[in-house]
Amino acid sequence: MSELFVRTLRDDPADAEVRSHKLMVRAGYVRRAAPGIYTWLPLGLKVLRKVEAVVREEMDNAGSQEMHFPALLPREPFEATNRWEEYGPNLFRLKDRRDNDYLLAPTHEEMFTLAVKDMYSSYKDLPVSLYQIQHKYRDEARPRAGIIRTREFIMKDAYSFDIDDAGLDRSYETMRAAYQRIFDRLGIPYVICSAQSGPMGGSRSEEFLSPCAIGEDTFVMSAGGYAANTEAVTTPAQPDQDFSDVPEPHTVPTPGATTIASLVEMANEVAPRADRTWEASDTLKNVVVAFVHPDGEREVVVIGVPGDREVDLKRVEASISPAEVEMATAHDLEQHPELVAGYIGPEVIGPNSESRTVNDEGEISGSVRYLLDPHVARGSRWISGANEVDQHVFDLVYVRDFEADGTIEAVEVREGDEAPDGSGPLTIERGIEIGHIFQLGRKYAKALDLTVLDQNGKTAVVTMGSYGIGVSRVMAALAELNSDDMGLKWPLHLAPAQVHVLATGKDAAIFETAQNFAEELSGRGLEVLYDDRVKVSAGVKFADFELIGVPFAIVVGRGLKDGMVEIRDRRSGERYEVPVDQALSKLDEVMAQAK
Repeated sequence: MSELFVRTLRDDPADAEVRSHKLMVRAGYVRRAAPGIYTWLPLGLKVLRKVEAVVREEMDNAGSQEMHFPALLPREPFEATNRWEEYGPNLFRLKDRRDNDYLLAPTHEEMFTLAVKDMYSSYKDLPVSLYQIQHKYRDEARPRAGIIRTREFIMKDAYSFDIDDAGLDRSYETMRAAYQRIFDRLGIPYVICSAQSGPMGGSRSEEFLSPCAIGEDTFVMSAGGYAANTEAVTTPAQPDQDFSDVPEPHTVPTPGATTIASLVEMANEVAPRADRTWEASDTLKNVVVAFVHPDGEREVVVIGVPGDREVDLKRVEASISPAEVEMATAHDLEQHPELVAGYIGPEVIGPNSESRTVNDEGEISGSVRYLLDPHVARGSRWISGANEVDQHVFDLVYVRDFEADGTIEAVEVREGDEAPDGSGPLTIERGIEIGHIFQLGRKYAKALDLTVLDQNGKTAVVTMGSYGIGVSRVMAALAELNSDDMGLKWPLHLAPAQVHVLATGKDAAIFETAQNFAEELSGRGLEVLYDDRVKVSAGVKFADFELIGVPFAIVVGRGLKDGMVEIRDRRSGERYEVPVDQALSKLDEVMAQAK
């Protein structure tokens, strides 16, 4: 400890929000270099390398071969796949001295694809699986939670290349099983959730989420085994409703009814139903948003949802990626005077709008596009805006009185919603995304012309899979799981050292005995951290032991005069007073129980 490049802190850093961030900074594992950018110090790097080793071993065991690409990449491959623009502001772009465009890689699909294209030309070369552990760069607008969301991070990314879809299915299952082994070995709990592919493209997609209260991802589970990221949850099909007895739509004055609650209250006063009272779920709320497309085009869209639900922009964005979504601005509304804020009804939008036109090429213009959440069933009866201030339309029926351009998963998923597969009501959980696997298909191979000759001598486009693990994020998740208020508590196989030897006292005999323990343990092949600091109090040394999180300690202190030392188990909190000559055998016994 007198030589180790470390400086522990007693107070939490001012910018730290979550436990893993606080403790990893205080324990001298990482240091902030800039917002979302961290320096790895010796203790942190030791743990990180052990996490990487587990990942590397299982990837190798799964038949994947390691490579290493540069992080600084040319523009051209990303232009070929349209991701130079699609990535938007998240991409770090730069120019060299000759004014050529480059980027700091957020991911490496293009480079893996081009590498295989350069090397292979026949189906006989396939399948092949390649991976790397490399730094990635994304210009996060709001980096947070230490190394959980950063601008520079470490990822293991792997790619499989197959001649057909059946081969991709096999490669996908091989990687899926490898991921399960990796996370089992790391001792990190996980749930495999159905997910959206997003800007990565492709078909099948699953996330590995580690349940954690501070996680940024929200996912759902059912008692019957369904699990999905909330962005990927689909609404069970709603049966068509019989509207044969629903009166014709009619407009009712609703002065001051500017909220769903006030509208429902007024509806029950001025136009009560005969069968029951009006509820928020009977109102059709039309929310104006803007789809921001990769080319910069800003499209104003109206989304209709039941009034008792809120729009979840992340779910909307997952459906329209690579476009982004945001709430419409005052300027957006000025461009569409037919949209009367607070009183928007479906008559002036969508395919039935009088202003909707279609030219000879099939291009649509005129009214704003209208999308409905699937909770709006065909034949359902609604109260909606009348496109005039202080006016609402009652008994408006979807299909009979208005139509939409399509559906979009838009509303927030709620506790108790039914699982799409009928396996029961959903519970909502939070988690940290630690892995994500995709069946990419042929998107990148087509864009970059990755083809081989098949069994019949014909040109075939290669099909790909993509498999990522956020290595640095995994370490943060492990720190969240393996810690308490005093500090970190690493598992034996991941800790920066297995044994922490503490000399707590001033007598030369104490330091001599502690030194002997440290040397003997090192001679046995164990990694040892020896606190040999002379002018540091026992209290500070104990605090550092608890903070740094080495799983076991031998404490040589005042008991030495009676021939006794102490064995401490950081993870369980157990302490054992043992004679000096029995200390190592007792340590072996305690460590064996932890393996």
